[in-house]
Amino acid sequence: MHLKRQQTPKSWPVYRKGTKYVVRPSSDPRNSIPLLVVLRDLLKVVQKRKEARRAIFTKEILVNQKTPKDGKHPVYLFDTISIVPEKKNYRLDLSGRGKFEAREISEAEAARKAVKIINKRMLRGKEVQLNLLDGRNLLSKEKCSVNDSVLIDLKNRKIEKCLHFKDGAKAVVFMGKHAGKRGIIKAIDKEKKTVELETGEKSKINVLIKQIMVTGGDE
Repeated sequence: MHLKRQQTPKSWPVYRKGTKYVVRPSSDPRNSIPLLVVLRDLLKVVQKRKEARRAIFTKEILVNQKTPKDGKHPVYLFDTISIVPEKKNYRLDLSGRGKFEAREISEAEAARKAVKIINKRMLRGKEVQLNLLDGRNLLSKEKCSVNDSVLIDLKNRKIEKCLHFKDGAKAVVFMGKHAGKRGIIKAIDKEKKTVELETGEKSKINVLIKQIMVTGGDE
């Protein structure tokens, strides 16, 4: 199925005028963007869907170190996209205006990504399963909590470390009217479920905890 162009999320970098329909990601259109749109509208490495299909089929495109199935493959915030023939790597990021953008990164950076923990479950044998914002479910021995983020080794599908949700941590707003804003967590109000984020000199905003993601520690 497709989305009507006028109904695409505001974070998608697509013009409101043009063909009536835009391809829909195979899952979670609220938090992801289809690979075809990334390749065509952000990276501009293809012009047509047929070209994207060929590049994917010949394994010239990798998402998080793996070959996607098709152009509907959902690409999430901070996912890595690799263009194999050109030996170039990109990370899906947010602009200051809350629009998805692709930022070129090194090969080493492309081997890992940060993602938010949205739920936590105890399984049989006292194993802890972390449910992540990008749909992943990973077992972990790290002492992580809901709203923390984890840094994932994409090649080995292992958690390298936990990025704790706390005062002084670096964070990005990934949804809502402040999407794209970055800063340092100055205060957490668990009762109101909000965070005070310092985004610049003498500049602070208040956002909901569910709208924010930790991207680094307080080193």
